[in-house]
This record gives sequence, structure tokens and C-alpha cells, in this order.
Amino acid sequence: MKIVHFADLHIGVESYGKIDPATGFSTRLLDILKALDSLVDYAIGNKVDLVLFCGDTYKTRDPSQTQQREFARRLHRLSEANIAVFLLVGNHDLPNAVGKATAIDIFDTLAVDRVYVGNSFKVVRIPTKSGDVQIVSLPWPKRSSLLSREDTKNLTIDEINTKIEDAISAGLIGITDSLDTGIPTILAAHISVSNAKGGSERTMLIGRDPVILLSNLARPVFDYVALGHIHRTQVLNTAPPVIYSGSLERLDFSDEAEQKGFYVVDIEVRKENRKVEYEFHKIGARKFFTLNVTVEAGDLNPTSTILQAIEKEGGNIRDAVVKVILSLPRTLESSIRESEIYKALKDAFYVSVGKEFKQDTNTALTFDAIEQLKPLEALKIYLESRKISEERIKILLEHGERLIKEIPAIEG
Repeated sequence: MKIVHFADLHIGVESYGKIDPATGFSTRLLDILKALDSLVDYAIGNKVDLVLFCGDTYKTRDPSQTQQREFARRLHRLSEANIAVFLLVGNHDLPNAVGKATAIDIFDTLAVDRVYVGNSFKVVRIPTKSGDVQIVSLPWPKRSSLLSREDTKNLTIDEINTKIEDAISAGLIGITDSLDTGIPTILAAHISVSNAKGGSERTMLIGRDPVILLSNLARPVFDYVALGHIHRTQVLNTAPPVIYSGSLERLDFSDEAEQKGFYVVDIEVRKENRKVEYEFHKIGARKFFTLNVTVEAGDLNPTSTILQAIEKEGGNIRDAVVKVILSLPRTLESSIRESEIYKALKDAFYVSVGKEFKQDTNTALTFDAIEQLKPLEALKIYLESRKISEERIKILLEHGERLIKEIPAIEG
């Protein structure tokens, strides 16, 4: 049985993008859809039995109609190719009130052929071209479904999370009794697991996640444990495999060095001692690249120094989301010709330029020394550090002295 495992699409992330004039879409939406198309093409071309998606379809719980349409189009292609699809609910998919539906519940409501939704903790049996598979569905834990108000009354967030962790662990132990050991069994979970390394999802979260111990997931009853929520691909355990596929596309600069793609999993369908093989399949995700340029205080042509650094990294910059960080003395800021810098970066997909100002060592003072300065002395040092002419410094100091005299003395 051949399975594709992926997660964390976050359709709707539009950072570092612009509007594509041909489609009216954000160019970042097009990036995510292109990545998803690569996966769908692979699944159809390689006659995959099941596509397993482990949560966070959209960036928000209320995606636009366009975003929903584009996702549904890809699911339709898989369904038409006789490929089963399992969709797990992630934290970004959850509604903001009890009783409201998620944006992916519509596929369950319409009973779309070969599309199954994991919106609760349950066992889902799915027929595929190679036989049945059972999936233990563990969506992002909803406090309301696991705990009562009495359970959480007067508790801190950490204490509530501990109760949720205990409830999930007990549920996983209890649900194993209902499993059919004669067919392949997969745990699909959108959750934080102990000892996993975080990625770009940290910028999308508020507060602390419930964290499940790896030992509670890596149970012999599971042939494969497919995880979502952490955006960095990683294998946490090999027997059974416990794997985060990571996000399908790079979402911000914390993903800069991360490979993006999906896992291809082969599970034998025999009843005992099933052999499981898995391999990460890379896709051409959008490049992110940070260029750090340091300009020294004595540089007579700082713009030229920056342009040389850009030229040297031409291959990394082309078609990439580029962040240029300039480290320079503030006195050289006015010498930077930014129009030339942006022109040199014309081959980038998206550009941002930031500046970090270095302290001029000639005028650097300790806090103790600053406290001993009189106001006019401090003003004089500041004006000199900005390379202001002596004549203008004299005028500004005169005005400063006049203002200081007008300030009433503070008693006590």
C-alpha cells in the first residue's frame, strides 16, 4: 500500500508576496498551490492508494471562497484518480466557538467520494485500491471535548495542558482495543510531541501547546505515525516510524534552511510483521535567503560594497524571497543609494532591506560615564557623532542651553 503523507498547507499565508496580475491571486497563494499540484501529480502518476493530510489546511478558520475552491479542485483530481484522501483537523482549522463547523467539514457533509475527514478522536476505516487501512484520527485537541468546566476551573494554562495531555494519553491506550490488527494501522495526529524541533509554526501560535510524550505515540499497534503541526520535517522514531512531514511550502525565514516536500510510505498489507518503508520526496519550494552585509566606518563607497555582496550571491537571490540586513555606522546611512540596491535585486521574487546601526567606537560611552555628563555635554557628543558641522553645533548648543534654562528645577 503506497501512501503520501503531508501537512500544514496554510493556504492564505500571503507574507512576502504581491498580487499576480494574470490571476488576481497573491503570488504566495500561487506558491502553495504549485507545491500542492506537485504532490497531486506525484500521487496520480505513481498510483498512490492514499493521500494522508495531517492538518492546517488554511491559515485561518475562515478561509475565502477562492481559497476553498482551489483546495477542492486538487481534492477532486485525487478522487477522480481513485485515490483515497484523509483530511485531519489542525489548530488553524478549528472554529472559535463550540458547535461551529470547520472549513473542511463540508467534504464530510457532502459525502465527497473517497474523501474522509478526521474531525474527532476516532477510528476511520478507509478502502483503497490495495485493501483497507484504518486510521486513528487525533485532531488538534479541543479543550471542550476533553475537559469539563469543572476540570479547568481555577487552573492555569499549564495545568489545563497537563490535563489534556493525560486525557490524550489515556484515550490512545483505550482506543487500541478496538483496532483490527489484520489490516495496516496508522495514527494521524496534529499535535506537539516531546523532543520535536520547532519551525515556522512558532510564529503562528499563542501560548503553550499541549505536548505528548513520544512513547505514547510509538506503540507497536501502529504501523506508521503521521504527524502534523511542526513545520520542520523530522523522524522522531523508526519502529514504528513517527514522522513530521513538515509544511509543504516555506512560510517564513525560519524555514530558510529547511527542505520542503512530503513522505512516500510503503506498507505491506500482510497480517503480521508488516514491513514499512518511507522516503522524503523534495519539491521545488520557494527559496528564502538572508544576505548580511557589513559596512565599515571608513568605507568611502558603502553602496559599492553592498552591490558587490549582492552580485556575489546572484544564484541564491534569483527567484528567492530575500532579506538584506545592512550593518553600518549611522553616519553612513545618508551615503547609501537604496535605489541602486533594489535595482541590483531585481531578479529576486520579493525583497526587504533592513538596517542595523553599529555604535561608533570613537564616541561610545559607558553608562556610568553618561550619568556624569551634563545635558549640554551629552548633546555636544551626540551632535559630533552625527558629523554635524561645528558652526551648526554651536547654534544648536545655544538653543539647547536656552531651553534647559526655561525648564523649572525639580525639587526634592
